[in-house]
Amino acid sequence: MSDNIEDKLKLRDYLFEFISENKKNLFEKNILNRTRHLTVVLENIYQPHNASAVLRSCDLFGVQDIHIIENSNKYKLSKEVAMGSSKWLNMYKYNTAEENTIACFDKLRSEGYKIVATTPHEKDVMLDELPLDQKTALVFGTELDGLSDVAMNNADAFVKIPMYGFTESFNISVSAALSMFHLTEKIRKSDLEWQLSKEEQVDIHINWATAVIKKSNLIIEEYYSKIKNNE
Repeated sequence: MSDNIEDKLKLRDYLFEFISENKKNLFEKNILNRTRHLTVVLENIYQPHNASAVLRSCDLFGVQDIHIIENSNKYKLSKEVAMGSSKWLNMYKYNTAEENTIACFDKLRSEGYKIVATTPHEKDVMLDELPLDQKTALVFGTELDGLSDVAMNNADAFVKIPMYGFTESFNISVSAALSMFHLTEKIRKSDLEWQLSKEEQVDIHINWATAVIKKSNLIIEEYYSKIKNNE
């Protein structure tokens, strides 16, 4: 794919010819509410129901990227719960390094993210007190063990959700949904530049189109063949 945004726009418009008007309108509407100012990181989540529910919440709250750390557990999805949400998201897996949590954190920091561990901690702040002036990566761990010591020791900040009952914590999918709802509402009401850039929007439109068009790889090959023959 060309790095030139004008070329990307032409490819997107070509692909849009193969989808319904209704789907095209949904793409154009939903892209305006997508964000990378907030992203979600899952460390060692292995229960398919919870893993899939988090993806579904990411899609519904407009959080485009999800980062999956596979140290001791492999990430598995439940199609019934995910409801196809994975095809609308950019998913990044970390499973080849000696310490995948550090590899993930390093990549996120290189992209300007602050690493925020979602767990009770002596230095934590409540969810509504979390500053969002910097791009923020929310890190969630397993229900049984929580976040690893590596994640805790290398986080930049800690946040917790207010609780007023006897149960120790929310489950992972509920914690993620509550956090995303509150924080995405907060950034949308702010003066922050939380929306995707024009080029990011086009790239994602292309990904979405290829996800719903049958044999999209052949259509893209045909497109570039036509371009080459017209040169």
